[in-house]
Amino acid sequence: MKISIFAYTKKGCETAISIADALRGENSVSCFTVERFLEEEEIKNRFSLIEKKDSFYGEKFSDSDALIFVGATGIAVRNIAPYIEDKMTDPAVISVDEKGNYIIPILGGHIGGANALASRIAESLGGESVVTTATDINKKFSVDTWAVSQGLVIASREAAKEISAEILERDVLLKSDLPIKGELPSGVKAASAVATAAYNVEPGAASNASSNAEPGAASNAGIYIGWKKEEPFKKTLRLIPCILHLGIGCRRDTGAEKIRAFVEKVLEEENIDKRAIKGVASIDIKSNEEGLLAFASEEGVPINFYSAEELAALSGDFSSSTFVEGVTGVDNVCERAAVMDAMRGSVKSAMSSAEQKTEEESSSNEPLLIVRKTAADGVTLAIAAEYMEVSFE
Repeated sequence: MKISIFAYTKKGCETAISIADALRGENSVSCFTVERFLEEEEIKNRFSLIEKKDSFYGEKFSDSDALIFVGATGIAVRNIAPYIEDKMTDPAVISVDEKGNYIIPILGGHIGGANALASRIAESLGGESVVTTATDINKKFSVDTWAVSQGLVIASREAAKEISAEILERDVLLKSDLPIKGELPSGVKAASAVATAAYNVEPGAASNASSNAEPGAASNAGIYIGWKKEEPFKKTLRLIPCILHLGIGCRRDTGAEKIRAFVEKVLEEENIDKRAIKGVASIDIKSNEEGLLAFASEEGVPINFYSAEELAALSGDFSSSTFVEGVTGVDNVCERAAVMDAMRGSVKSAMSSAEQKTEEESSSNEPLLIVRKTAADGVTLAIAAEYMEVSFE
């Protein structure tokens, strides 16, 4: 996270330094204070100036993941008020009194991560985190906080609010196309097998939580985790895993618009949410195709290219074409490229998880080819999902 800390008194600067020291490491932390304290050597070496220009706090609000104000809560409120726009995108904002006794998340408690960050600061300072969000004070499952921690895209802000309100009153149901680790939290019951057929996981194999209640034991509201645009409940919050990889082949000089039109057509036919797309892949002889490069750039996803030798070495059940092999050196480009890219993504995700696995162990979690080769108008497309688990542990 990129964190900006502001202090307005001498004691506040001391507390800000303690906070910065506790948060540095995996975070980028910058401290700011008023001009009169910058004459002192220790403060001068650790702080930058709080500029008097009107745009100062707005700039920090837009380019920081978290803002921490060491001082009266009113200072924080007045300085951020003009810039608050949307809970889905606003940064975490926390107020800390100058002695570090009370740490108060005032914006971005769940999605922005302010509640979790406040708890961490409180632990480091020996202070008390004053959390006011309803699910937290009632010790209920916070679906938006959990979704962010798992890297899931919240499809609808309104649905997230409705499900959070529902959880305060009664249990909600859960359907997941991804295997789940750990017991389901209080307030959430499985609508059916938690780990569905998407990854060929038998009910109960990924989590013994899947044997919970029948649908009638909870409300008609629920959470669906998956890449499909499904709404299995009367009120459905969709949480989208960004794990899909598009394998694309195309004729020479195929334009980006033609590629996009075909991709969107297939996504619509397969009922796949576009927000689940993580990357694009093809064979390296297409690495200079302007239309393909422009498509990936405009979609805001990375594109990777693989050699014919790399693609041919990939084991699996793939469509085969002697014509394609004669042109490219491998019998299928789009399916193999999609699976290769998803396999690389699965290994990277596993290697960066809290439970460090060896690359060999991670690669045993094979990606899934969810859309086989389909072609039209000089474009071929296949889609693979990298292996992903979500965890309640």
